[in-house]
This record gives sequence, C-alpha cells and structure tokens, in this order.
Amino acid sequence: MSDSIFRRKSVNQAVGDADDSNSSHLVKVLGVRDLTSLGIAAIIGAGIFSTIGRASVNGGPAVSLLFVFTAIACVFTALSYAQFASTVPVSGSAYTYAYVSFGEIFAWIIGWALILEYAVSNMVVAISWSEYFTSMLTGFGIQFPGYLSTDYGSAAAAFEKSQTAGAVLTGGEQLLAQAYAAAPTFGDLRLIMDLPAGLITVLITALVYIGIKESRTASNILVVLKLGVILLVIAAGAFFVKPANWSPFAPNGISGVLSGVASVFFAFIGFDSISTTAEECKNPQRDLPKAMIYCLIICTILYVLITLVLTGMVNYKELGVDDPLAYVFQKVGMDFVAGVISVSAVVAITSALLVYQLGQPRIWMTMSRDGLLWPAFSRIHPRYRTPSFATFVTGALVAIPSLFLDMQFFIDLTSVGTFFAFILVCGGILYLDAKGISAQSKFKVPYVNGKFLVGLGFVGTLVWAYASGNLFSAMEEKPLQIVFWLVWATLSVLSFLRNFSLLPVLGILTNLYLMTELGLSNWRIFGIWLVIGLVIYFLYGYRKSKLS
Repeated sequence: MSDSIFRRKSVNQAVGDADDSNSSHLVKVLGVRDLTSLGIAAIIGAGIFSTIGRASVNGGPAVSLLFVFTAIACVFTALSYAQFASTVPVSGSAYTYAYVSFGEIFAWIIGWALILEYAVSNMVVAISWSEYFTSMLTGFGIQFPGYLSTDYGSAAAAFEKSQTAGAVLTGGEQLLAQAYAAAPTFGDLRLIMDLPAGLITVLITALVYIGIKESRTASNILVVLKLGVILLVIAAGAFFVKPANWSPFAPNGISGVLSGVASVFFAFIGFDSISTTAEECKNPQRDLPKAMIYCLIICTILYVLITLVLTGMVNYKELGVDDPLAYVFQKVGMDFVAGVISVSAVVAITSALLVYQLGQPRIWMTMSRDGLLWPAFSRIHPRYRTPSFATFVTGALVAIPSLFLDMQFFIDLTSVGTFFAFILVCGGILYLDAKGISAQSKFKVPYVNGKFLVGLGFVGTLVWAYASGNLFSAMEEKPLQIVFWLVWATLSVLSFLRNFSLLPVLGILTNLYLMTELGLSNWRIFGIWLVIGLVIYFLYGYRKSKLS
C-alpha cells in the first residue's frame, strides 16, 4: 500500500473491512421508520427548545426565512450523504465517505471534526435539558440550588454586572447573580456547576451502552412525545399571534438575520448522525437515503411554523432566553401550557442527546478499525453488541465539560467542523461522478449539468454584489468571504471543463457561505483542535493505518 497521506480506500475495501471486523456482529434492527425517528430526534432537540430564541433576538421574524435557507443548504448536503450511504453502507458517516473520495488525511480531519461536532452538540443539548429540568422542578415548588444548575462563566458575568452601578439585569441574569453569590467558596474558588447536565449525560450513556434495541425503542417513544408538544405549541400559540409583532419582519436587515446562522444551523445538524448507524440497519442502501430526506422535510416545516408562532406571540426582543417555548406561554398567561412544555421538553430533548451519544462511538469505532485510533475504540461488548469503550469515553467527554462551560460557547464551536464535513461530503460526490463510482450507487443525487449554470451564477452574483456596494464592505467585515468567492470561481471553471453536477456544487457553496458568517473566534478554536488532531495522526494514525 502507498505511504502517502492521501491514500484512499476503495468502496469494496470499506465495505469489506466492516464485514470482516467485530462490528459485523452489531445487531441489524433499524428500518426506515426507526431511522427517520432518529433523525427527527437529533434535529429537533435543543435547537427548537432553546437556541431558536437566541437567533430570533437579532433576526426578528425573518429568522423563519433563515431556517428555509439553511434547510436548502442541508437538502443539497443530505442528498450527497444519501448517495454515499447507499454506496458505502458503513458506520463512519462523513469520515468513511472522505476516506473513499479524498484520502486518509482528509478522512482523519473529518473524523476529528466530527468528534468535536458530536461532543459539543451533546454538551449544548445537555445544558438545555438542565435549564428545562430546573424550570420544571420550580413549577412543582422544588427549588434546585442555582449554583448546582448553571455554568460558572454565565454566573460570574451576571454577578459582575450586578455590581456595576446603574446596570439593569434581566430576570435570568438576576438568578445567575444570586446563584454565584450563594455558591460555596474554597479560597478564591466558587463551587458552581451544571449538575443535571452531567447526570443526564451519564444516564443516556448507560442506555446507549446497553444496546441499540433499547435505544431505538426509547427514541421512538420520545419522538412521538416531542412531536405532540410541538404541534400543541403551534396549535395553541396560533390563537395568541399578533401580526403587529411580525413588523418589522427583518428589523436588523440581512446582517441581523444571518447573525443567527450558528444557532439556526445548529438546529439542523443531526440528519447526518443516522448514517453512523448504517451497520445496524436492515437495508441501509434503501432506507438511509429515504430517512434523511423525510426527517429533513418534516423538521423544516415544523421549524418555520414554530418560529412564526413564537415571534407572533411576543416581540422578538423578548426571546433571548434559554426556554423560549415555555416563556411565551407564561407571557400570555397560559401557565398550564408552559408547564406542559417544560415537563415534555425534559423528556423530548433527551432523545436528541440519545442520538448523538449513539453516533459518536460508532465513528470512533470505524476510525479505530482502520488503525487510526487505538484498538480499544473498536472493541464490541460481547453481550450488548455495542462499541463499549468508545461509548464510555463519549459519555465522559460530554459529561465533564457540560458541568462547567457555557452553552453559547458550544453553539458557536460546533458549526465550523460541521460545515467543513458537509463541504467535503458534497465534494466527494463530484469525485464519485468523475471516477464512475456513482454507477454503483443505489441512490444518486439528481444530475443537473452545471457546465454553464455555475459560472453564470458566479458572474451574476458578483456583478450584483459589486453594484449594490456590498462586495468589498462584506469582505472587510468578514475576510473569509474572499475564500468563498475564490472557491466559486474555481468551481465555475471546473464545472465548465468537467460538467459537474449542479446540486453538489450548490451544497459546497451554501455551506461555505454559511461558514464565512461564523466569527473568527470559532475558527481559532477549530484551528487549535485541528492541530491537536494532526499531531495525534502523525504520531499514531499514520504509522498504524491498515493502509500503510
């Protein structure tokens, strides 16, 4: 085998490695309904119960359009994922797809990025679960100690603000400041942690450890409950919508709407997580593509409706809270519905936590099977038939940071790696087409010849941006947009020369544009994570790879 860092696996080799490994003894129990349920469980989690409020504060009611735009970007990506899943029905998700199309170094980068995505996503979900859990307890007259149900950073910031003369604190900030003041001290340290977030992660990890059948049953039950709550919110909230609250529709313009891209995009990631269960599907080549598209369509419709209802019930400026669904019903005097939402959210958000905890160990399992991670990560439990060690490490990696760190920090951090993975999956379809591998795919991205369309779109958009005076100002504010324009120009030339399929190209461009909307701090942290990963790869994975 080649010693190049760009060495690739063939499709047959990827499938054969899975069949020859211990993971071939994973239990194949998942059908299209189960997979769709897992997708809905992953997508409709903390995004709709928490981060949707944060996005609405800057974007106003127009955030509903951002959900549509982001969903379109995800559809292009989901189609690409679906083709790969039908071609390489292996548990590694984007990691395996990159191994087949771009080579080992890109596969490692994607696998390392997915570790960050899944771990960080679950931290957000766990912290959001904690918010609703403590709110539910308060509704029953049980007061959970504030310093054991919040994060240190937020509490310290709120307390410092409370000490500033003339500062006006929101209700949430007042509670955080009180929690900080009441926390036990050890010298200069204060004991502040989010204990419920850590505990729920441990419990879910135990369920995932026990088996896929139990996880599937729990997920299906939780999703039914979750959808019932959302439909209740839409139906009940529609009676309290005041059209005046939708004006202005985009109070801060396009920039205000796009400022919520990290929160909104976070609300959609998850459809890719079902591809990590490929080796536990009855018929992955048929069912995975269907499930990805079904769950994305269902969730987009629900997101748009719920956003319009929330911003119609109260002024968008009031939605900067961690539990917006419960808040709006308290605001209109329907405390009973608010109570139902809080109780249901505690159960429903758990399903998102469950799916992410299912996904990450299976990616590690696949990377270990390829020799890029230590053998322990591919160890299968003899009784439960799950990747036992990888599941245990996943639980620890999520539970410990969720005890101490801030939710907004995690929301911003998770998106960079996810966008990067999505871009490579879309680009991988262009590689499959160029090499003729797409002929083996049971499902194919619909082919639309981009020979002229990509270039015409580039020229037209560039002229419009220049004429409107936004081109250079946008690049000054967000220098990464230069990369976006250069990539689009390159794809225009390559599309003309090689007749690239339009939809994967659109997937690359929309994900890349959304990526440029993220702050530089996100990129810095992702860069540090990437450097750590590359050090591990060259010290261990490169030498131990089964292709070496």
